[in-house]
Amino acid sequence: MARRWRQLTVWLHILTSVGWMAQAMALCVLLAVGLAADDTVVRDAATAMAQRIDGRLLAPMAGISACTGIALAAATPWGFFLHWWVLTKFSISMVQVYAGIFVLSPALTRSLTDGPTLPLVVGTALMAGAIAFQAWVSVRKPWGRVRDRGKLPTGPGWIFAATVLGGAVELSISLVLGHPLPLLSVILIVLVLATRRRWSGGPTAKAA
Repeated sequence: MARRWRQLTVWLHILTSVGWMAQAMALCVLLAVGLAADDTVVRDAATAMAQRIDGRLLAPMAGISACTGIALAAATPWGFFLHWWVLTKFSISMVQVYAGIFVLSPALTRSLTDGPTLPLVVGTALMAGAIAFQAWVSVRKPWGRVRDRGKLPTGPGWIFAATVLGGAVELSISLVLGHPLPLLSVILIVLVLATRRRWSGGPTAKAA
């Protein structure tokens, strides 16, 4: 069962990452349409739809993608800082999540009254491109190891079960509320990191 939950966590990570990229591409297209439109009705409709997509789909999927990625790094032999490809993905994801919270979402709210801007179109295109790059990194796993600390253990099954079930509940709540509510993700990340030393048993423990 532990292995099955771990596989489901990987599936959820891939699903939400692809969804995040798809929604970023949708935002880019909608904002580009609004920017090029001479008709204010078309412009307002495009920007309003982009803002709705960001709140209902993009932001929740970005949060769950980041949460599942953190859980997989913390509770599998890959670790956070042992392989360059994991460290690269982790760094890009954190930059994107915080850029989305503090830059993209406020800019989309302003665009409802001021209209979309070229930097906003470019920013969403760069977000989609960065996620596509992360997908390539996940498949290729380039650049070798940052350091060699032996083989880390795989965490207990409850971590992966909580990640999958919590992600599903969080996405459902976000769809109902119309905006992300990453409370479960934050609790899960804190819990996994707080208990990691307890169940890890040292860097040379056998992986499950």
